[in-house]
Amino acid sequence: MTQTKADDTRAWVLHPDIPSKDQLRAPEHALEEAVALAHALPGLDVVGGTVVRLAKPHPGMLFGKGKVEELRALVEAQELELLLIDGPVTPVQQRNLEKALKVKLLDRTGLILEIFSDRAATREGVLQVEMAALSYQRTRLVRAWTHLERQRGGLGFVGGPGETQIEADRRAIDEQLVRLRRQLEKVAKTRGLHREARAKVPFPIVALVGYTNAGKSTLFNRLTGAEVMAKDMLFATLDPTMRKIPLPGGGPEVILSDTVGFISDLPTELVAAFRATLEEVLAADLICHVRDISHPETEEQAQDVRAILESLGVTETVPQIEVWNKIDRLPPDSRLEAENRAARRDDVQLLSAMTGEGMQALSDAIVARLAGTTHVERITLGFDEGRKRAWLFEKGLVENEAQDEDGHHLTVRWNATQKAQFDGL
Repeated sequence: MTQTKADDTRAWVLHPDIPSKDQLRAPEHALEEAVALAHALPGLDVVGGTVVRLAKPHPGMLFGKGKVEELRALVEAQELELLLIDGPVTPVQQRNLEKALKVKLLDRTGLILEIFSDRAATREGVLQVEMAALSYQRTRLVRAWTHLERQRGGLGFVGGPGETQIEADRRAIDEQLVRLRRQLEKVAKTRGLHREARAKVPFPIVALVGYTNAGKSTLFNRLTGAEVMAKDMLFATLDPTMRKIPLPGGGPEVILSDTVGFISDLPTELVAAFRATLEEVLAADLICHVRDISHPETEEQAQDVRAILESLGVTETVPQIEVWNKIDRLPPDSRLEAENRAARRDDVQLLSAMTGEGMQALSDAIVARLAGTTHVERITLGFDEGRKRAWLFEKGLVENEAQDEDGHHLTVRWNATQKAQFDGL
C-alpha cells in the first residue's frame, strides 16, 4: 500500500460490470487490479473501490439515474476529488458525469496514460507516451470547449457551438503529433543502429515478456546482477532494459531484454506507441513468458499476453519458455499441483525469482532451447555476393567453406532469425 500525504487527491475506483460473452475475469479481481493501478500513480489517496453491475451502459451518463444519485452521495460522504472508472468512458459520458457529480473523472485509458507519463525515463519512452496522450486527448476536445458555446462555426446558424475553436485545437494537436513522430523516428533510427551493431555479435537475444507485476524485473536482476527497479507495483518499470550476460553454470553469453509489462485492455494508443519498443521481442531468439503462477487469474493473464504477442507479429516459430514465477507464494497443495502440471510439459520452468529457487534449471532450459534452435545448412554464393559472405563471417556462422568456378560453397549453422536476416540482405 502506498503511503498517503495530506495533500494527496482522494480517489475512488469504480469497475462497471457489464455482461459480455468475451468476459474472462471475475469483476472482483478486475476491481482489485484497477485499485492496484490507481496505487501505482503518485499523488493519489485511493479511499476504496466498488463493483457497479450494469445491465447495459447508459449512452449519456454510463450509469442510470439511481446509480448516479448513489455516486453523488458517495462523493459527498467520502469527500472525493477523483473518480476512476475501470473501463472506457466516452467524452459525452465523462462531461455529463463530472457535471452531475461535481468531481473530476478519469477512465482506464487516462489512468494508464498518467502512469506511463510518470514512469517514462528514456527519450523514446517520453515521446511515445506524449504521442499516445495527444491521440487520446484529440478524441476528447468536446469536453474542453463548453465555455465557447456562444461561438458558432460555419455560416449563419449552421455548425455546432465552439466548432471553430475545436477544429483549431485539433489541428494544433495534429501538428504536434507530426513533430513528435519525426523526433521518434530519429530516436528509433538510433536504436535501430544499436540493434544492427548487436546483430553483428553472435549473441542470441532472450526477451522477458509477461503481465505487469509478474516478476520480470526481479528475474532480470537475479540473472544479470543489475538493479532495475523491481517493486510490488503495476508498471514499476516502463522503459526496456538490455544486458549482455553469461548464463549461470557456464552457459553461453546472451543478450537479456526486460520489456514493459502487458495488461488486459491495454489502450490502443499505447499499443501503437510502444510497438517500436517491443520490436526487441520480434528480434528475439527465445522468449521467456514470465507468469505469476500464484495469481488467481494467471491463466487469463497469460491469454492477454499471448494475444498482445500475436498482435505484434510474434509467430509460433519463435521458441518460448513459460516461466512460472512466485512458486514461493503457493500453498503446499497448489504448489504440488503446479509441479505436476509443469512435469507434463517441456516448455515450463517453475521458480522463484525472489528466493532464487529454480534459477539453475531455467538457465539449463535456456541453453538447451537456444542450442535446439540452430541448424546446419549448405548454401552457395556467387562471386558478386561478397556482402552476404562477409555478413556470415561477421556473425560467426560459417563452419566450412569451399570454392570452385560456381562460387563459394559454405556450411553455416544458424537459427531462423539469422536466416531471415540473411535473406533480407
